[in-house]
Amino acid sequence: MTSSEKVALQVVQQAIALLAKWADDQVQLPFEFQVLNENEQKAVNDAKKLFGWTEDAKVGILSLLFDSVNLSDESRKKTTQQKYHPLKAINNDDKEYPDIPYPLNSEPSPEQQKAFKAEINNEFAKYLQHNGKNFSLLMLILEKFGSCLSFGESDVALVDIARTTAAVAVALLNNPTQEISLIAGDLSGIQKFIYSISSEGALKSLRARSFYLELVTEEVVQQLLEQLKLPRTNIIYAGGGNLYILASGTAENQNIVKNIRQQFNEWLLKDFQGKVFLALDCLKFPVTELKDKFAEHWSNATKNLAVHKSRKFAEHEISEFIAPRYSHEPCRICHRDDVEPEKLKPLNKYEPDSVLACVNCRSMFDLGSHLLDVKAIVRSNNKSVRKGLSTLSFKINSREIHYHLFKNLGEINTDSDIVLLVNDWQLEHYQFKNFQNVSLLLLGNYAKESEEKSENSEEPRGFIRAGEMSEKAKGANRVSYLRMDVDRLGQIFAKGLGKKQTLTRLAGLSRQMSYFFKVYLNSLAADRKTNISDKIKQLTPDNQRLNLLFIYAGGDDLFISGAWNEIVEFAFDIYQSFRTYTGNNEDVTLSGGISIDDIKFPLYQAAKNSGEAEESAKGNGRDSLGLFGQVFKWNEWLGIENINSLDVDVKKYLDSEAKPNLFGIFPFVERLEQQDIGVNYARNFVRNLLITAQIQEQALEKFKENKKSEEALGTRYYLHLPKIAYTLARLPQNVLQDSDFRTSLKNPYNAPYFRAIATWIELLNRGSSL
Repeated sequence: MTSSEKVALQVVQQAIALLAKWADDQVQLPFEFQVLNENEQKAVNDAKKLFGWTEDAKVGILSLLFDSVNLSDESRKKTTQQKYHPLKAINNDDKEYPDIPYPLNSEPSPEQQKAFKAEINNEFAKYLQHNGKNFSLLMLILEKFGSCLSFGESDVALVDIARTTAAVAVALLNNPTQEISLIAGDLSGIQKFIYSISSEGALKSLRARSFYLELVTEEVVQQLLEQLKLPRTNIIYAGGGNLYILASGTAENQNIVKNIRQQFNEWLLKDFQGKVFLALDCLKFPVTELKDKFAEHWSNATKNLAVHKSRKFAEHEISEFIAPRYSHEPCRICHRDDVEPEKLKPLNKYEPDSVLACVNCRSMFDLGSHLLDVKAIVRSNNKSVRKGLSTLSFKINSREIHYHLFKNLGEINTDSDIVLLVNDWQLEHYQFKNFQNVSLLLLGNYAKESEEKSENSEEPRGFIRAGEMSEKAKGANRVSYLRMDVDRLGQIFAKGLGKKQTLTRLAGLSRQMSYFFKVYLNSLAADRKTNISDKIKQLTPDNQRLNLLFIYAGGDDLFISGAWNEIVEFAFDIYQSFRTYTGNNEDVTLSGGISIDDIKFPLYQAAKNSGEAEESAKGNGRDSLGLFGQVFKWNEWLGIENINSLDVDVKKYLDSEAKPNLFGIFPFVERLEQQDIGVNYARNFVRNLLITAQIQEQALEKFKENKKSEEALGTRYYLHLPKIAYTLARLPQNVLQDSDFRTSLKNPYNAPYFRAIATWIELLNRGSSL
């Protein structure tokens, strides 16, 4: 065991001891702490001092860290009471994914604390007796139970202070300069790599490509850890093409980072024609600045990555780009034309008439066939391990690294180098019974299994296809694509916590963001009834939205496909769940975009359209959704919080108008669905609503320069009245008797929403010959 490993192990053991003492004050730990030499112990003591880890610091109830995020220049007045993390272990022993831990408005009761302590004691009795030096198991125990408990300060999680203390202690080992490095990495060009492919097998290939890039990120991390001699505690964050690692600030380490960057980019340039580039930077600073200036260094490291990305492959010789080469028939998937003709083979080996594709595209397609079953990934220098589902190989600097995918843990060789268990929180799998060096890999990977039977019995089972999604959609046979990400995430990490912007808290924010996008999104899709909060508005209560496929979910963003109506509903589930998960902090929001397409529409174009809809949502002051070619705040779509989402000038202009009982878009769609007005009435209603919207839009064209003038606002909010009165008069009697519907539709507050309402109703009723 290296000095770094011993130091990290002792810190984690001490955190486990604190957890055990909180659960049972009289507990006797069944293991001895790792013994360190004088230099190693000094590094641990210095790191603990930096983070306020003192003898009298206590484990306690964890308050919600998101409550402290504030992006405004003024101090925010507390309008709501402090929220707390529920005492809930991250557990999937009896289900595929753990339940979402929504925050509480008050501290967990004594009874809840007692039950949680009993759960901890039970697990300790089962797993700690002979595993006191099993670093992987101890870390998972700490993450399962220490993610919802504080240590020292009320909003600092025990797991976060343990990991960061271990990371800094390792960085201080044999480091007379007392300088540490923040290593930051970013795989740029991900969207170009993932989305620029043709349509055959596109869903399968896209999902495989996003998974592949997760493994590329993992390999960058592994090589940094190996060459810098660091344990996994030194990873602050890794996923979604981004990574942050702490190390000693020595010149040798800076050279190692530089060499790894060059080696990876040589491989990326050769195998992927430079579509993907690794920006990797090493920022050095005194360890004394960890407490007060770490956020500044984090921000500077991110800025340095932007410089690297602006000079892609600048470290390579110009001859590598301008050297003459032969051009051949292009791959029909990625369109590269430097592959020799004899190396182009059918994309789908089970269909001989499939298009010809290069080896990379074929491997991506084959990988996509197996992702539904992957439970473990083995990293090894040995290509000929026991055969699993599939193998991905990287050849970097003449060294071959292989990632073997397995469905069953029992198939894994006992001499495997590193084993990554996918979304597996079961402690028994980390006991080193069958394999060692095991770590947890979080992956947003929900997928509905296809119900279509393959004619070829050898073809692996796959996930739902676009054709199936469209057939299962309500109304129109359409497929949807959803893209979402967190608004102003860079600002949240750079200044959102103000004076609380410490390494431990930033690590906590990173971890909790990753949990939501890589863990809890799976839970929301797979078991909606259990994981939907009772505090949110459900578009279709009690419905499970099963016909979904996660192409990518991680870090702070996602790209998901599915039956059009389920994607629309799932988008609102995600938004409201995320807002509830983050304590409804007004500075922690999401924006998203949805495209709705025919199954024959090119997927890369659908991805582009949903991305453009997302950008439009960002341009609407964020916290918005682009859908049906319209962009509104989420609350306008949902019709909740009444008028609060509207622009201040608009609210002032309409102040004299009575507030409608129905406000926004979905309330009208829902009410008409309940009324069951019939196909002919629905057709006429949709037509008239669209005509009204068109009249409004045409009239507003002349007010492009000043959309807030009195005349423009009058056009926007009152021009609709004659046509809406005409439309309402032709609805069936049961609808006209609904005074809320009748008066609210005519109300000027709802004037901007006619096109969105009509489009939604039209799509829902398309199957009824509307």
